[in-house]
Amino acid sequence: MNITILCVGTVKEKFYRDAIDEYKKRLSRYAKVSIVEVADEKTKENASPIEMDLIRKKEGERLLKHIKENDFCITLEIQGKEFDSPSLAKKIETLGVQGKSSLVFVIGGSIGLDQSVLKRSDMSLSFSKMTFPHQLMRVILLEQIYRSYRIIHNEPYHK
Repeated sequence: MNITILCVGTVKEKFYRDAIDEYKKRLSRYAKVSIVEVADEKTKENASPIEMDLIRKKEGERLLKHIKENDFCITLEIQGKEFDSPSLAKKIETLGVQGKSSLVFVIGGSIGLDQSVLKRSDMSLSFSKMTFPHQLMRVILLEQIYRSYRIIHNEPYHK
C-alpha cells in the first residue's frame, strides 16, 4: 500500500518532525509512506470571508495537483466520519482488499480545505470535534495509521 500524507504548510518544530520520522520508520514495514507539503498562504488576523475563500482556493489548487485519479482520497475534516481505531483499521484493510493501493490523506491549513478538494474526496475523516494544529495532526494521523496496521496484522499495541 502507498500512503501519502498531503498537507498544507511545513512542520517547523523539531519535536513534531522527530515524531513524524519515528512513525514513518515504524510504518515502513507495512506500507510506503510519503509526506507531501504544499505552500500555505499567509492569512492576516482579520481576513474577510472573501480573502479566506481565495486563500483556500489557492491552497486547494496546490493540493489537487498531487492527487491522482486512481488515489483514494481521504480528507481530514471536523465534520467527517469518526472511527474508533479497530474500525479505521478495518476500513484501511477493506480498501486494500478492494484494490485501492494508493491512499492520500489530506490535511488542510489553518482555515481548512477548499470546496474543490472536498469534492475530490472519497471519504471525509474526523478525529474529533476539537481543532488541532495541523502540524500535530500529522503525528496523530501517522500514529493511527500505524496502530491500524498493527491491528490488521494481529500484533500487540497498547490500548
